Amino acid sequence: MRTPEIAVTGLGMITPGGVGAAETWEEVRAGRPTARRLPELRGLPVDFGCPVDGVDLDAAVGGRKTWRMHRFVKLAVIAAREAVADAGLDPAGWDGGRVGVVIGVGVGGVSVLTDNALRLSAEGPGAVSPLLVPMMIPNAAAGEVAIALSAHGPSLAPATACASGATAIAVARDLLASGQCDVVVAGGAESVLQPLVVSGFAQMGAVSRRCDDPAGASRPFAGDRDGFVIAEGAGMLVLERAADAAARGGRARALLAGVGSTTDAHHPTAPDPRGRCAQAAVEEALRDAGWSPYDVGHVNAHGTSTPLNDAMEADVIARVFPHWPPVTSAKGVLGHSLAAAGAIEAALTVLTLEEGVIPPIANLDAPAVEFDLNCVTKQARRESVERAVSHSFGFGGHNVVLAFQRGA
Repeated sequence: MRTPEIAVTGLGMITPGGVGAAETWEEVRAGRPTARRLPELRGLPVDFGCPVDGVDLDAAVGGRKTWRMHRFVKLAVIAAREAVADAGLDPAGWDGGRVGVVIGVGVGGVSVLTDNALRLSAEGPGAVSPLLVPMMIPNAAAGEVAIALSAHGPSLAPATACASGATAIAVARDLLASGQCDVVVAGGAESVLQPLVVSGFAQMGAVSRRCDDPAGASRPFAGDRDGFVIAEGAGMLVLERAADAAARGGRARALLAGVGSTTDAHHPTAPDPRGRCAQAAVEEALRDAGWSPYDVGHVNAHGTSTPLNDAMEADVIARVFPHWPPVTSAKGVLGHSLAAAGAIEAALTVLTLEEGVIPPIANLDAPAVEFDLNCVTKQARRESVERAVSHSFGFGGHNVVLAFQRGA
């Protein structure tokens, strides 16, 4: 059976770049880094990150139930509502049984877990909150978004580490193609800017230690990169079958033309340095879309600013795309929001296709000399792009590639 065309009809984001897709796009397009020192990390070997600032999350979510939501859940609800409104859909009028929610989350409410562990140790079991479990579990975001949107179809929470947001979009495509859903809200959310998680990443050598220059710390594909900068945020896409969207008068902001997914089966945290399965994921997405490599006019890279990932990804891009398409990574501006990153970057890829603008990689003057890449640096590049791919890779060897085509 031929896979139906899948349209992206709505975008929603809340990131260190701003509240809403428009604010985030403006910051990323301008190449303005958002990393700064954080009081909650004071005294740690790594004391900086990219937080979501300038918004009262409780007020933005509204209602009387925010007390039961962890921060990552609030971010998810805000982004999901924006995406649905952007799609021109109204939950009050849709058939909720045909609406699915798929939200990738890597860690969940770890701050609630650590706070209650301290209470248990200091005061005993009676001090543990009855909200510990519902606030901590990673699927809380999918559950609360479903409640907020009256979505009664499948509600899923894939966890593929830093590829989770992209995996969610891939799963959404399958739900639509199989006929299980008519609308799917899909994306990722994460909020773990807290001492335990940051210390864990620091101990394993994954995060940058440029404490004297937080804004300059995330520098994807640079020769002197030394690790990622941890961030928080949420990104959501509304996906529909293109024919259904057109029938209701909705616009296809882009088409999700292909998906590729593989697993390295190499190491719990390090990518296969040869990038064989990452490359296979790119090639699978191209086959699924019916494209040749030369059809791709832009690569939105995972681009974490880590020595191992950037080297692997640069080699894969050079091998698969010898025509040197322009490459960007938003993590120089937004940092690495872990499970949310793939969804945020998918949304940014859609905006590049719509607006013909490829944002620059912040903090990068030129890629490392060993990388044969056409990186967009210093300022945004105006370039009409018809087709683009967005890469996401995660601990556990997860590789997910999404292929997007400009909407009609």
